[in-house]
Amino acid sequence: MKTIGLIGGMSWESTVTYYQAINLGVKERLGGLHSAKLMMISLDFAQIEAMQKKGDWLAATDALIQAARRLEISGADGFIICTNTMHKVADKIAAQVSIPLIHIADATGEVLKRKRIRKVGLLGTAFTMEQDFYKGRLAQHGLEVVIPNEQQRRVVHDVIYQELCQGEVRSESKQAYLEIVDDLVSEGAEAIILGCTEIGLLIQQADTVVRLVDTTQIHAQAAVEFMLSSRA
Repeated sequence: MKTIGLIGGMSWESTVTYYQAINLGVKERLGGLHSAKLMMISLDFAQIEAMQKKGDWLAATDALIQAARRLEISGADGFIICTNTMHKVADKIAAQVSIPLIHIADATGEVLKRKRIRKVGLLGTAFTMEQDFYKGRLAQHGLEVVIPNEQQRRVVHDVIYQELCQGEVRSESKQAYLEIVDDLVSEGAEAIILGCTEIGLLIQQADTVVRLVDTTQIHAQAAVEFMLSSRA
């Protein structure tokens, strides 16, 4: 088993899900008392969020580069960034270390391609929904991406930062999200990408008949596949 490095803490609520999902994935594959060989650098999200808010992506990038280097020095064979939004600077981070990065949008795109889904709705932070770093990466996998309208995007973004990242799950926010999901489906979306690692804390597949694509679970499974693959 190879060792996977996690850059987490953005937020820690979703990083808990990563840790659990990766360990469950290893146990399902290997059985018995097996658990995942992993190491984690957990950042202070308050500092990262302040950098995002100011648009200081250079400082945020540097913080994640330092984390990736620490994982590499500590012996990680590869690493993941446990957040969708910070994949805005994923290529810059990956360029500064020799170990491979498992990209969350690539993992998601591959799953959707196998399911023959062509048009998807995207929920996430305003950065993820509005900027091209994520939608463009999905487009490379042949996906057409639709996003909520401006008012809805504000709702989705605010719930993530003001509630989910602080461990709050509110029924009224769940209802608002499900209404937005329905609107995306009316625009032709065949599935909805939960493009923020916290959204799975709010809405689950049992809440809707629309196919939900949880990027946290997909990313964690991609990490398991990497850990248990025979390639170095």
